[in-house]
Amino acid sequence: YLISRDVSLEKHLFVLKRFSVKQIMEEAVTRKFVHADSSHIISFCAVVEACVLHGLKRRAAGLLCSNKVAALFMKVGKSFTPAEELCQKVHELEQLIETNRQAQLNNGSVQKQPRMTNLPPQGLKNLWIRTALMEKLLDKIVLYLVENSSTFYDREAILMDPVDGPILASLLVGPCALEYTKVKTADHFWTDPSADELVQRHRIHSGHCRQDSPSRRPALIQKRQSSGSMEDRPILWARDYVESLHQNNRATLLFGKNNVLVQPRDDMEAIPGYLSLHQTADLMTLKWTPNQLMNGTLADDTEKSVYWNFAMTIRLEEIVYLHCHQQVDSGGTVVLVSQDGIQRPPLRFPRGGHLLQFLTCLETGLLPHGQLDPPLWSQRGKGKVFPKLRKRSPQGSVESVSDKEEDEATDFVFRILLPGTPSDFVAPELMDQAVSMWHPTPRKSSCFSCSQSGSPDGSLPNGCNQDRAPLKRLCDTMKYQIISRAFYGWLAYCRHLSTVRIHLSALVNPAIVDPDLPHDARGGLTVDIWSSFLHDFSAYDEHELLRLVYYGGVAPALRKEVWPFLLGHYHFDMTAKRRIEVDEQVRACYEQTMKEWLGCEAIVKQSERKKHAEAIAKCNSVASLNRPEPVQRDSTVSTDVRSSFHFIRETRNNRPEQLDLYLLNVHRIDKDVRRCDRTYWYFTPGNLEKLRNIMCSYVWQHLEIGYVQGMCDLLAPLLVVLDDEVMAFSCFSELMKRMNQNFPHGGAMDSHFANMRSLIQILDSELFELMQMNGDYTHFYFCYRWFLLDFKREMVYDDVFSVWETIWAATYTSSTHFVLFIALAMVEMYRDIILENNMDFTDIIKFFNEMAEHHNVPQVLMMARDLVLKVQTLIENK
Repeated sequence: YLISRDVSLEKHLFVLKRFSVKQIMEEAVTRKFVHADSSHIISFCAVVEACVLHGLKRRAAGLLCSNKVAALFMKVGKSFTPAEELCQKVHELEQLIETNRQAQLNNGSVQKQPRMTNLPPQGLKNLWIRTALMEKLLDKIVLYLVENSSTFYDREAILMDPVDGPILASLLVGPCALEYTKVKTADHFWTDPSADELVQRHRIHSGHCRQDSPSRRPALIQKRQSSGSMEDRPILWARDYVESLHQNNRATLLFGKNNVLVQPRDDMEAIPGYLSLHQTADLMTLKWTPNQLMNGTLADDTEKSVYWNFAMTIRLEEIVYLHCHQQVDSGGTVVLVSQDGIQRPPLRFPRGGHLLQFLTCLETGLLPHGQLDPPLWSQRGKGKVFPKLRKRSPQGSVESVSDKEEDEATDFVFRILLPGTPSDFVAPELMDQAVSMWHPTPRKSSCFSCSQSGSPDGSLPNGCNQDRAPLKRLCDTMKYQIISRAFYGWLAYCRHLSTVRIHLSALVNPAIVDPDLPHDARGGLTVDIWSSFLHDFSAYDEHELLRLVYYGGVAPALRKEVWPFLLGHYHFDMTAKRRIEVDEQVRACYEQTMKEWLGCEAIVKQSERKKHAEAIAKCNSVASLNRPEPVQRDSTVSTDVRSSFHFIRETRNNRPEQLDLYLLNVHRIDKDVRRCDRTYWYFTPGNLEKLRNIMCSYVWQHLEIGYVQGMCDLLAPLLVVLDDEVMAFSCFSELMKRMNQNFPHGGAMDSHFANMRSLIQILDSELFELMQMNGDYTHFYFCYRWFLLDFKREMVYDDVFSVWETIWAATYTSSTHFVLFIALAMVEMYRDIILENNMDFTDIIKFFNEMAEHHNVPQVLMMARDLVLKVQTLIENK
């Protein structure tokens, strides 16, 4: 089906072969694995078998004519070792399959089968090809057949072709390099976990972590990735972390050594662990994992979590110095010192030259752009060795150390030099001193392990000879460097904080409102408080009422009365008489608006009925005469339209163009009204008619904007609460003064996305980094529906009421951009789940779509208010 029939069989098979390889490699890239029983593998094996058998000489098959592939590979196995290994594998596999089949026939039960015995029926047909693929032997065997094709194939065979044969063999290299899994995933009925399942998993595995914490770190203080602590790593990452310790396609394992001792805390002894050095395209990483996590000997999850806290992951780009201590009775110790002067726990190597091997692998990994300073020396017959130390005499001359002194314990300080290594924090004279010490002098350490063993008077221990390099001068240099870096770091922080204040100051109100003064605001606006206010306006200030709504919401029984105040239909200082006058004015305006658009609608319907009747009459006339009718429809229709326009011009104050604009919108309104919250009890046919009337009236008054999908979603909750057509129209008009800017004709959406980016980057840098890594979805398009509809589709109706009245009150209380902080709170509530599952843009959209109407809205609002307070405090620098 891929090519035409006139193409030869060889070309047909070759095209199919390329197509199958493409499918497998695409699956490997997109899913990061290939299932051994996937349909792509089955079709791939079938095509390869057809290619291998094409043009095969009869005598090459031998006596096993029923299975030509088996006969071919067995014959090749007599002279080619990989084919011989394949024959042994397949024979073992066939015996296991036969044993399992007999057991099933005897007692109806099948014992647990090895990795490749549970094959699909299609896989049994291509058992030899499939096994060769899984054992990574297929490409070698096919290449051997190509190179010796004259022995096994006729002239017309694919493998005899001087071009197609080698290309076919090279195409098999990619699939043979992949890893195949038998886990039930991907094509085996695999689906992503639902959002509810992800939440439940997080609750089970992270019961000790509070989700209501907006962030795990203070604002603007970014957590170090190389801090070594695993306390924030979810347990669900354990398997991926252990797998990352081995050689894989993403990172190269440069060094690995078990039983490297580390003392995690002062109150416990050193524990052994696995030390590994990994290199990717842009960085090197050093990892140390306790043996208890590697061999699975821990009893429960609590004990595992303790050892996860001890595991270390260190980025070598943040390390400046390596303090190496060689002890005669042990394998040596390494202390890593970072740019800020922080020392990592000492790594104690076992005996056997592993310390030197580690430094050798590290130096190799740094090349060609970086290096160790001083570099390791190359010695004939021994490979890499430590630099030869020099000893300074009191007069300043340099003497060679004796052979006896070379055998003694020696300490070194190596510096890691990388492109762009900062050195501008050090005064020139100090740098000159440092350079003079690095090369011709012995390496001395200023690390904690050295200083602990010093004498009370400040003298150095026996292992640190004062006759070597001037250690005090080296320590002073490092001290000045640390102080300089700390100063410039503090200066950069202050500058950044100033920028943050300027940028974020427009997102929150400058005054911080205390929720507990003068009254307890958690109870919200109650019936008693509202009654007192209506009875005596001086009893409560307007801002006090808004504060109560912001922190505690409005009592459900009061929403019909209070919402018109919150939305601006009324003002808080209006008397009852004035409110009645406002209602009458709005009602008169609404009735006049309805009269206008209903008149236009009647004209349109009448015109459509007339045109429809004329069209039917003309069709009947044509059928009766059985001949073509002269085309006159356009002139008739245009006459009717012109007469309708003339009527509208007289009755609608010379605005016939409004009819055109209205007709463009009325169909969209009817479509959205019919499907707006159909399952909600309130929306009976009569109330849906009210919804249509309000929407048509609003669009008639705003034809320059027109109807945009989503406006019905904003109107529906207002109509449910107010249950009054005129009041809902007025309040909706007030609401749309802000919400109109979120629709495509406005520009507020881009501002929302930009502000979300700034807030996440400042308040949760770890989550922001994940968003950048996984396809960079820091554009925050997954928040589009949240901002467009004020979270209406994310929550049930009762929660929508609470969220909306909080947003309206927040405008006067804390922030005119409170929707940003609700969105940020929704992201922060599930931040651990997002990090645990390493979500990309598609994952996070799917997750929040499934979480719609399942959020803990009171908790979301509490987190949003806390985030506003955090930004306000950050700006005031309290």
